[in-house]
Amino acid sequence: MKKALFAGALLGVSLFLAGCGKKYANGEVVVYNWGEYINEEVIDMFEKEYDIKVVYDEFTENEDMYPIIKTGAVNYDVICPSDYMINRMIQEDMLYELNLDNIPNYKNIDKTYLQSAEEFDPGNKYSVPYCWGTLGILYNRTMVEEPVTSWSAIFDEHYSGNILMMDSVRDGMGIALKYLGYSMNTADENQLEEAKQLLVSQRPLVQGYFVDEVRNKMIGNEAAIGVIYSGEAIYTQRENSDLVYVVPDEGSNVWIDSWAIPKNAKNKENAEKWIDFMCRGDIALLNFEEITYSTPNTAAREMIKDEDIKNSTIAFPGRDILDRCESYRYLTTDVEAMYMKKWNEMKVSN
Repeated sequence: MKKALFAGALLGVSLFLAGCGKKYANGEVVVYNWGEYINEEVIDMFEKEYDIKVVYDEFTENEDMYPIIKTGAVNYDVICPSDYMINRMIQEDMLYELNLDNIPNYKNIDKTYLQSAEEFDPGNKYSVPYCWGTLGILYNRTMVEEPVTSWSAIFDEHYSGNILMMDSVRDGMGIALKYLGYSMNTADENQLEEAKQLLVSQRPLVQGYFVDEVRNKMIGNEAAIGVIYSGEAIYTQRENSDLVYVVPDEGSNVWIDSWAIPKNAKNKENAEKWIDFMCRGDIALLNFEEITYSTPNTAAREMIKDEDIKNSTIAFPGRDILDRCESYRYLTTDVEAMYMKKWNEMKVSN
């Protein structure tokens, strides 16, 4: 699930052993996924259909998952990292190239999202999109005078004390960079310093820096404007009809979480069976309905019965929106440290 990047959360693992005590003719598959990021019914369905035992673990951050895979502390067969982490793992030769002959349901993945995934997985050789979304502005139409179309709204003194920012290094710095006309993946220190100074000037206007709390605060009319992920925005609009979500004209981040197979996996063929199963239209629909984050699966989208969701530009933005968005890429440890330094300097500024 989309979380704050570079957050120093402790490792959170929840072990789920499906079908304990039962004999499985075709072995097992060991899965490592985000917490609360699957419909558990599909795990049972997979086991029954393939006669493969699923060992299912959960992680809370990409940064928690990475060292487990890097060191081989646990031999996971299939994992679900985010875009920039997949990019890093490809660069470090940590992932198997997928055999798409074993993943025929790959055909259900919309080429629009495969095109976006090319930014972190050139040629789409190592990963298959599972869930995705955008980063944007959520605003309350009863508290904002004009429709919001630009990131300039979160730097507007008129809304001082009514702005909720994302407590995330890459998201926070990325917003400032986009507003200034730069790439969210820049490694230029001068551009990063300019972005930091913009955020320093904004800081007195901000009510607070949050992640999950933005959702509830906006639902409760505690702020006029908040930075939020699209999946959360869909939920908030169900709870408060005055809330509007937009991807600003300057552009933003499109994030993608994808299935991949580590090179220390012991059950690669079973992992490809798992990925193929997740790409099946009915299975992707079950997962979408459970977790509400957007599915890249065209077959699943066709099966959605709620026409408002099926045609939602929040859940399924068109090419016009995606073309002005970027996926995060891995920027090397030195550049990541520079981002963190600038962000921390902003957070302690007066």
